[in-house]
Amino acid sequence: MRLAESTWTDARDADTDLALLPVGSTEQHGPHAPLGVDSTTAAAIADAGADRYADSTGERPVVAPTIPVGIAEEHRGFEGTLWVSPDTFRSYVRETLESLAASGFDRIVVVNGHGGNTDAIRELCARASRSGDAYAVGYTWFDAVDFDAFGHAGPAETAVIRHLDPGSVREGRLDAAAAGAAEGWGEWIAGTNLAHDSDSFTDNGVVGDPRDGDADLGAELLAAAADRLAELLAAVATRELDADAGSDSDR
Repeated sequence: MRLAESTWTDARDADTDLALLPVGSTEQHGPHAPLGVDSTTAAAIADAGADRYADSTGERPVVAPTIPVGIAEEHRGFEGTLWVSPDTFRSYVRETLESLAASGFDRIVVVNGHGGNTDAIRELCARASRSGDAYAVGYTWFDAVDFDAFGHAGPAETAVIRHLDPGSVREGRLDAAAAGAAEGWGEWIAGTNLAHDSDSFTDNGVVGDPRDGDADLGAELLAAAADRLAELLAAVATRELDADAGSDSDR
């Protein structure tokens, strides 16, 4: 059930305590891919993971609306990028988790599409879980799938968005995107990244060669991410809350 498309009585009568909260970003993805790649991808993986879980259990988790702006100031050198502070992000996402829990959806996976959100999601999920009102974990899809050449706006992200929304990719700009791309993320010395912002090491925001990411690869990555998410949901479904450990769930 997609929460935004449901009524309050649908939410009241939902036979699940599982929820997925997609979280993305609105940020540059080179000259060839749209600013909303991370949000589009997070939402699609959340839906696909919910479907996989429902296929195996008969229970479909609720999918909350996607949070589209994250911690992305590292891309501020490229126009169109939006960001909020880490503190604002943590508060907003955590309070969204609390509101899901108040409706009875108290086992939650935050499905993340942007690397800059990862640390904050880990922290806010831990704090939400320690309150006893919910059990929450973060799931960052590109950490869950087996693909080495992820980059930024590179082969993996370009492949997934070519699969999900091929019309949004500016195919005529791919050669230019590859020509201005960096080979890796950041400037590393002694295990330390000296680069705070992406425009200091990539001319056009791209890391990796986006031409290597076709729609077939995107379909494979999406399927793998959905499978791993369904696996995680099965584990989260059995977790007990601190406040009701040893008792049955209300749903």
